[in-house]
Amino acid sequence: MINLAKKLAQKKKKDITETIGLPPGTLVPTLEEKKGPFKIQIIDYNKDDFKIFESKSLPENLEKIEKHFIRWINIEGSLQTDLIEKVGIAFDLHPLVLEDIVNPIQRPKFEDYHDYIFIIIKQLIWDEKDEIFLTEQISLILGSNFVISIQERASKLFNPIIERIQKLKGRVRLMDADYLLYALLDVVIDNYFILEDRLGEIMEDIEDQLVIDPDVEILQSIYNLKRQIIILRKSIWPLRTVISGLKREQSKLISDAMQIYLRDIYDHVFLINDSLENYRDITTGMLDLYLSSASNRMNEIMKVLTIISTIFIPLSFLAGFYGMNFIYMPELHSPLGYPIIIVVMVLISIVMIYYFKRKRWL
Repeated sequence: MINLAKKLAQKKKKDITETIGLPPGTLVPTLEEKKGPFKIQIIDYNKDDFKIFESKSLPENLEKIEKHFIRWINIEGSLQTDLIEKVGIAFDLHPLVLEDIVNPIQRPKFEDYHDYIFIIIKQLIWDEKDEIFLTEQISLILGSNFVISIQERASKLFNPIIERIQKLKGRVRLMDADYLLYALLDVVIDNYFILEDRLGEIMEDIEDQLVIDPDVEILQSIYNLKRQIIILRKSIWPLRTVISGLKREQSKLISDAMQIYLRDIYDHVFLINDSLENYRDITTGMLDLYLSSASNRMNEIMKVLTIISTIFIPLSFLAGFYGMNFIYMPELHSPLGYPIIIVVMVLISIVMIYYFKRKRWL
């Protein structure tokens, strides 16, 4: 887990270092550009028909969209600079937009360029092996009759939307492009609820172990849980500003009919953030509980050791007293001296233990 986190941090640091001193809007290739597979899906649809085209390269005249059709360009996989440049040229996207797409270290944000709206949102993936969140950037561009979605890696996140278009389920094919943007945002945000539930299950397991046996591994689990909540919060908290911007912005690309849907996902984001605040408070309480439990265990150990030491103090005194090398000690010459002193020591121990129990010290 630590090695993976270090690798991600080193990669991020390297990406940032390579952009220092370059002109704004410069597209810097990433290490992953030469690796991982990617896929391009172009979906044209209206209420009566739909067409799906899949390829590994962009077709010509990408911006030429049939009348009365909505075009969804879904790019999944490695962020190839030449591919992003072609998309930018086709739809006349600002160079800073292309730079933000190629460098997936941006925080969630919303920008209105009048002819199109640019949104960055984070997809979170839970790695069961290392028990950490992996973040991936999703870039969304809304135009008058098109939506472009660009993901860092191939995934099945938007498959439910494609299925709804194919089977004419829901309102996607009956509405404009702004509804498709809402549907994509809604899928990503709904996925946060699943991750939040998984986080809650892990938290419950840690709480159970914390009560039974609060060892050092539990402390490490609590710290890791706290880090994952911070990652989740950093990815979700800015969405309040994004959705608020969409609601407030008087853009010709967002119809009045969409306001009720935007309010719905804003409520979802607010609910998730509220739950994360509760999780953060609970995690802090778990850390305090662990420290308190560890302190109590130490106190119990010290109490037992103190009682044992206290019992042996008079016994050590007797042993030391009769261990003195004096010839005028009559007990030393008595044949019953040894068993008598042993009985006395045992009685002293029993009396002290009884006294400690009466005082509830033991």
